[in-house]
Amino acid sequence: MNPSALSERIVKIAADADFGAVAVALHDYETGREFAHEGDRVFHAASTIKVAVLLAIYTLAERGRIRLDDALHVRNRFRSLVGGEVFRVASSRDGDGAVHRRIGRSMRVRELAHAMITRSSNLATNLLLDHIGIAAVRSVLAEAKIDGVTMARGVEDTRAFEAGISNEVTARGLVRMFRLLCEGDFLREETRAQMLEILHAQEFNSMIPDGLPKGALVAHKTGEISTVCHDSGIVFLPDRRPYVLSILAEMPASVESRSAPVAAISRAIHEDLKRHE
Repeated sequence: MNPSALSERIVKIAADADFGAVAVALHDYETGREFAHEGDRVFHAASTIKVAVLLAIYTLAERGRIRLDDALHVRNRFRSLVGGEVFRVASSRDGDGAVHRRIGRSMRVRELAHAMITRSSNLATNLLLDHIGIAAVRSVLAEAKIDGVTMARGVEDTRAFEAGISNEVTARGLVRMFRLLCEGDFLREETRAQMLEILHAQEFNSMIPDGLPKGALVAHKTGEISTVCHDSGIVFLPDRRPYVLSILAEMPASVESRSAPVAAISRAIHEDLKRHE
């Protein structure tokens, strides 16, 4: 299937699902193939931005600026980027309740990082951001030359959201960021292996993994709010080198079926790659 035909298939899947927009980016280490459909279109990041936080945490730990075994006090009180107003992360809107149950006690940085990715804990994310600072995440992204991933605020900062301040990503930007975990120029192998272990433990697997055959392993991060549904990560299949894939979708809040169309796009990409092997 040529690139235009693959794009047409993606557009049809998105149209049938009533998606308003869809973007896909791919880098295949087996064939060297690159593909993008609306790869530079900007989307609300939702929880995919947590991979940028993970990258910053492990980069700073590798450089000795923080320690993964540092204990952080678990609290649910944060300051908005706009006006400094206090806000809290509602447990009912969080993907993980375990961190909320630890309020008043402590958790290690590595435990919070695991909860942030595998169960998409918003509370863990904000605790880690308070520990290292949003500026540190931006600095790591800039040093790694990651365009298309913008860290602007913590999660559930409603005042900042109402002021038009949101974390943003592109499909190409997320692919660039995940490629740092496959290539040895930015992080040491041990650091990359630790990050991949966390991403492999992702518990929400109804999108990219669901479009793949048995035996596939995916190190990835999803992101979903009322109007977007994303998945991005690294696909490992037997007897071939991995590929990095990002699928971003935007839709009206009324659309109920979201993950199945993303899985269908993942399946279309996999089938297309098999034709080119």
